[in-house]
Amino acid sequence: MSRTSDRLPLSVPRPRPAGHGLRLGAWDPDSDADAETWLRGLLDPDFRRWNTPLNLVTDLDSVREALRGRARQEADGGSVSFRVTDEETGATLGHVGVNEINRPMRVARVGYWVLPEARGRGVATRALLLAAEYAYAELGLHRLELGHGVGHGASCRVAERCGFRAEGVLRDAMFEAERHDAFRDVHLHARLATDEPPVR
Repeated sequence: MSRTSDRLPLSVPRPRPAGHGLRLGAWDPDSDADAETWLRGLLDPDFRRWNTPLNLVTDLDSVREALRGRARQEADGGSVSFRVTDEETGATLGHVGVNEINRPMRVARVGYWVLPEARGRGVATRALLLAAEYAYAELGLHRLELGHGVGHGASCRVAERCGFRAEGVLRDAMFEAERHDAFRDVHLHARLATDEPPVR
């Protein structure tokens, strides 16, 4: 593996990963279809039960601004956001992101969500595997962290299937559902580039 200093900056165009029946592509802030899908994903009751974004999106204008913000973060090297699509049909299934990238420490946090109609098909697991492989091979990262609200069993199982070992509980490390004035504990998982790859 190359040294981190040998890696190209995130602003340089890169191939988007594909495999496991999925393709990871870019979200387009100017696409009505992408904006509508993002809004539907973030307004889904199951998403809102476990996630409270810092900046809430409530309409297509706020979605487009959120997606433009993610594009700026990617250009600045702070994150990479992927639209998860079916490799054969091209249908959008969800989202996976490599976020809060700390280049000097070679660490980042990963997150994902899946549209209601795509659940139960292993989409989150397959997308996270692809994103992790991309983060290690293309971004030169060493450690990926994954945090979810304590009690979110489905997300815990996805983390374990993808080789993210449980490391402990972070107290009051994320917002309670629908609130910015109350907190809940987070179950922390992590996977290292040097860990044995998970059995698929």
